[in-house]
Amino acid sequence: MKKIVILLVLATLVFSCSTTKKTSEKTGDQYSTTATAGRDGSSYEKAIIIKEKSELTGVDAEYTWLKQNYPGYKAKKQLASVNNNKHYDIITIVIGTGEEKDIYFDITNFYGHF
Repeated sequence: MKKIVILLVLATLVFSCSTTKKTSEKTGDQYSTTATAGRDGSSYEKAIIIKEKSELTGVDAEYTWLKQNYPGYKAKKQLASVNNNKHYDIITIVIGTGEEKDIYFDITNFYGHF
């Protein structure tokens, strides 16, 4: 039984690493509507819309967007939320000045899709 659990954990790690490598090559525009819709992630209304269709690529898209828009940021916490029948991730980050920011991501497209 322990061997099966260990194999499943290893398989998950290998799959996750290969998926992250593949999806991290995408640009921010492929993940969100920030440039065309004036979305900066500062509120539910201005949430970054993630277009991915699975949890694996969707979460990677969130962190890729953060890296591109807030280089050197540090993630402090993450909260799942529902507002107006849409699903959101709210990620609190700390930027270089020490300021904390809550960044809203609309994850409705991939929420619950593995």
